Amino acid sequence: MNSKIYLAPMSGVTDLAFRLVSRRLGASHCFFEMLDSKAIVYGNQKNRGLIKTIKKDSPISAQLLGADPSIMLDAAEQLISLVDISFLDINGACPVKKVTKKGAGAALLKDTALFGRIIKKLVSKLRIPITVKLRTGFDKRDIGECVRTAEECQENGASTVFIHGRTMSQRYSGDIDYESIKAVKKALKIPVFGSGNIFNPLMAKKMLDETGCDGILVARGALGNPWIFKDIESYLKNGETSKNPTPSTKKKILKAHLAYIEKYKDMGPANKIGFMGKIAMWYFKGHYNGTEIRSRISNITSYDELINLIDSVQ
Repeated sequence: MNSKIYLAPMSGVTDLAFRLVSRRLGASHCFFEMLDSKAIVYGNQKNRGLIKTIKKDSPISAQLLGADPSIMLDAAEQLISLVDISFLDINGACPVKKVTKKGAGAALLKDTALFGRIIKKLVSKLRIPITVKLRTGFDKRDIGECVRTAEECQENGASTVFIHGRTMSQRYSGDIDYESIKAVKKALKIPVFGSGNIFNPLMAKKMLDETGCDGILVARGALGNPWIFKDIESYLKNGETSKNPTPSTKKKILKAHLAYIEKYKDMGPANKIGFMGKIAMWYFKGHYNGTEIRSRISNITSYDELINLIDSVQ
């Protein structure tokens, strides 16, 4: 089995440092953090930091958020002029209220005509493939409606559908709707990727087996666990689950991750240390002495102090 295992775009998470660590440990393709089309068009400088990349951070794609076809196109053209991306994804899946109340993200599932116009406009004007990220529905499960939405995306020129196996109203809780993803895969001619609850190799195989999808997106399962990509790949090839990484291996990868943050993250010193602390806590989740470690991390005031703390953990 030669399935594609991609690192999903996650706001506040999949920065350059996170991507570089994930690539070291088997992620075959990565995304920038989700980008807001209006922020790009109207000059929000934060977006320049979000698209920071280096030569070995490749292949990479971008995901664009918005609800106005003209602004989406303008943003896409600006983005493509700044970075070399493999494809551009339109976000029709974000369940966050401040996004959906503007008609963007998962709200596009309620206005498939608008969704279709956005896809068609970008496909007609851009030279790179346009993909879409969906959920199985907005406020309720309806396999027929889910399939019709995906088919409309395909008809308007989408080259791939990424689908999270929950409705917007479920956000990130509840069971994964493998049946809807399977129905979408069966109905479409273009590739379909499944997403949701891929926290280990067994759940990755379940997604592939239950849906027949062409690949998977790993999101929260990679937090503090970047070796999940190699573990999934190994399990799909030989059916063997990998042993948990040793504490020394975990610490080595964590320190590499923090070194990337120190080198590449554009933040003030205090904010950067706070961000590093959050990352470190992910890696120590489940540690027998986790509560004490988290308490110590929260009091850290410098990069060197954090590295010394990590080295001291048994």
